[in-house]
Amino acid sequence: MGDNVTEPKNTLSIRDNRTGRDYEVDILDGDVIRAMDLRKIKVEESDFGMMAYDPAFTNTASTFSTVTYIDGGKGILRYRGYPIEQLAEKSSHLEVAYLLLKGELPTETELAEFVSDVTTHTYVHENLKDLLEGFRYDAHTMGMMVSAVSALSTFYPEAKNVRDPAVRWQQIVRLVAKMPTMAAYAYRRLRGFPYVYPENELSYTSNFLNMLFRIEAKNYEKPNPVLERALDVLFILHADHEQNCSTTTMRAIGSSGTDPYSALAGAMAALYGPLHGGANEAVLRMLERIGTLDNVPGFIEGVKAKKERLMGFGHRVYKAYDPRASIIKRTADEVFEVTERNPLLDIALELERIALNEDYFVERNLYPNVDFYSGMIYQAMGFPVEMFPVLFAIPRAVGWLAQWEELLRDPEQRIARPRQIYVGSDVRDYIPIGERG
Repeated sequence: MGDNVTEPKNTLSIRDNRTGRDYEVDILDGDVIRAMDLRKIKVEESDFGMMAYDPAFTNTASTFSTVTYIDGGKGILRYRGYPIEQLAEKSSHLEVAYLLLKGELPTETELAEFVSDVTTHTYVHENLKDLLEGFRYDAHTMGMMVSAVSALSTFYPEAKNVRDPAVRWQQIVRLVAKMPTMAAYAYRRLRGFPYVYPENELSYTSNFLNMLFRIEAKNYEKPNPVLERALDVLFILHADHEQNCSTTTMRAIGSSGTDPYSALAGAMAALYGPLHGGANEAVLRMLERIGTLDNVPGFIEGVKAKKERLMGFGHRVYKAYDPRASIIKRTADEVFEVTERNPLLDIALELERIALNEDYFVERNLYPNVDFYSGMIYQAMGFPVEMFPVLFAIPRAVGWLAQWEELLRDPEQRIARPRQIYVGSDVRDYIPIGERG
């Protein structure tokens, strides 16, 4: 007699207890099912079918992607398979940009050509300066940047031809090249300084620092190589982070077939929010409010009593130490050897020590994240807090563009259109205004 053993199948069986019917749906790679497979679960044939309710898309996969891999439980972040630790140590921002955009690390020739292409597109149209001059003297740099990036679509009308790979690549190069220039212009506008044009003999980050902080042509020294490298590392760490709020926005806007400048402006607007790109500013505000080491114990007790928020700790994805945080901490040490030591650092170190050792924080996975040290580094390098989300957007533009390119190449993608569950009023008759209670 043979054993009555059922061969395992890569499917999910569902019983609808309303009707007693059984359904079987395929399980795809990554332990997911297609949401559309739920639609066949109905009480009546005329029903719309079953949907999944998922506020904020916390457990919904909208795409298959080859760009970035994250394992939050193990603290793993990889770009195209390469560990972030190796890239931060050995690579440059433009090399990582090429990797994210093309899928492979470049050869020497490919990297040289890419760097050359980016370098020759750093200038922006003079009319963009007129646009910036239209803002109030105290306008936030991120607000100016969103407008400037959006305006670029009017300078390059061919960008609307998003189905042409050569046209897409041209716009990608332009955006990677021009983001630092527009950011520097926005900063100079905020400070009331004259604009500084790009210097093509400088590196990507050195050129950016030059456009930001140069005062006079004479007796000018190139940016300190330690600060230049620190900014490069920070750009690498922020280049992409899977399907976060701003990336989802980039994909949703891009799914309508709009040009990349408009889509990227929308992604920047999402990044502008304090829960996304403004988190490192919130860390600085918290440290400044604590003020001294003596106030740390009282603040910690306030956190436990839920009267205070511990900013820069914990992450929606990471349930272990954010791998970017340890790299940034080392970078901070290198930066502070060149600049004055940030007086807030001792408070930050004490908060980190407590969070890594006390059960209250360990049990809640409240480990330092990428925002905890980055704000102090930016502050030490001379950036005002208004520049923090802009400094996030410059490298993240690479990830947004890589995700946008992947979206357009994916035959399964269509215009984004989530469903809703209507819970409003049933049909009502119009009442003339004079008869309303």
